[in-house]
Amino acid sequence: MDRIDLFRVYARVVECANFSRAADTLGLPRSTVSAAVQELEGRLGARLLNRTTRQVAPTQEGAAFYERCLRLVADMEEAENLFRHSSVGPSGMLRVDVPGRVGRLIVAPALPSFLEAYPQIDVTLGVTDRAVNLIEEGVDCVLRVGVLPDSGLVARPIGMLGLINVASPAYLARHGVPLTPDDLAAGHACVNYASPSTGRLAPWEWLDGGVSRTAPLRGRVTVNSAEAYIASCVAGLGLIQIPAYDVQPQIAAGELVEVMPDHRPAPMPMTLLYPQRRSPSRRVQVFADWLEALLRPACGLG
Repeated sequence: MDRIDLFRVYARVVECANFSRAADTLGLPRSTVSAAVQELEGRLGARLLNRTTRQVAPTQEGAAFYERCLRLVADMEEAENLFRHSSVGPSGMLRVDVPGRVGRLIVAPALPSFLEAYPQIDVTLGVTDRAVNLIEEGVDCVLRVGVLPDSGLVARPIGMLGLINVASPAYLARHGVPLTPDDLAAGHACVNYASPSTGRLAPWEWLDGGVSRTAPLRGRVTVNSAEAYIASCVAGLGLIQIPAYDVQPQIAAGELVEVMPDHRPAPMPMTLLYPQRRSPSRRVQVFADWLEALLRPACGLG
């Protein structure tokens, strides 16, 4: 194993805080990862990690060396990509994760165009609504929807995702068509959406003169997936607020109808995240450009 590979292995061990998890994300045997760190410590003449039965943590010297490793690996990848970009283009395995509906309805159907444009890149596409840990799971980049906490990850804004209010014709026939949020108190109900990560229920929201407002709205059904959310609305169980692209087929088929178009919720940011490095790999760069070009017209991003 050459020195750059040793640096890559060491950096992944620090990021995962565990030899086994690091080995899994690198696709290497645990023994190989352990031996690589021992070889690196031998070459440097310093102890880089404090080891316990459950996890490892860098020593003071190890923490300083980790930062240097990131720079060295980034420099090497940048140098390699200079020649790859000019000859055969970016190459290797790209591991990405996107929200469920975005992945199934937009990204996966369009992937042939990306693979044709970059024949040296293979893609592992994760499609899930949970919060993926990029480092521990060896993911190169993730697409997230909504306001994000400070995570130490590099964030590339993709655009603002518009949401609309919809209901089924059967629901509106029973409960009437709400024209403003004030009408919701007159016997209307929603389908509650619980975050798959936190379990938190999303409130009913709308913009009032540029200010986001919320109001309690009764709901007898709670779901934690977009598919169930849409299906419950089509079944007449209540109003929902959802990205416009997500229900275009149902609106076109007459299964759902937009209501209160002047009182939509605030749009949500879409962001591509990748681990902190001096610069993202060429694979991530070209995928990010392709994804943004794909999502803007498909999702009506502002």
